[in-house]
Amino acid sequence: MGPKDRGPRPKPDARARFLRDLKTTFEWRGDRPNPRWAADPTAWWADASILRRLGPALAEPFTDLQPTLVIGPQSRGTFLGALVAVHLGVGLVELRKDPDPSTDSERWLTTRSPPDYQDRNLALGLRRDLLPSTARALFVDDWIDTGGQAVAARKLVDAAAATWCGASVIVDALEDARLRRDLDVKCLFRVNDL
Repeated sequence: MGPKDRGPRPKPDARARFLRDLKTTFEWRGDRPNPRWAADPTAWWADASILRRLGPALAEPFTDLQPTLVIGPQSRGTFLGALVAVHLGVGLVELRKDPDPSTDSERWLTTRSPPDYQDRNLALGLRRDLLPSTARALFVDDWIDTGGQAVAARKLVDAAAATWCGASVIVDALEDARLRRDLDVKCLFRVNDL
């Protein structure tokens, strides 16, 4: 036993351990010879230990900016946004696809997204009364590919004269570095790391 083998061993870094857990539970799915692989993050949602750590991990890069609300697009962004909002002690605003006001008197902010990963221009919106001009908004989603939904969310935040804090995602698959900077995207992984 040499000098390096004595004494306490350093504890693994909690963040590194969390990222390892995310990576080992993630899968790419697809059948050969079909070259189209699909991301399958569903094991993340099934693991209570991962769920418990997702909110704090996605919130951490933005805590200094003191977000006052989280915006999460349907559907994964809404539930991940709820985890972040609870951690930050703030509310969640759902960014709805094809928004349909319940009454004529409801005021909504709506916009169309640039093309998404399926080349669709989505109609997106949120209730105007849930996004005050004093808000400091953090966008949360599981994956950012083209950035279309985040760009649309940013337009809505700007239309409300609120403050955009940035976008926090688990996986960043953006190819446009300018868009990453403009949206202030922070991620747990770049897509090539999975």
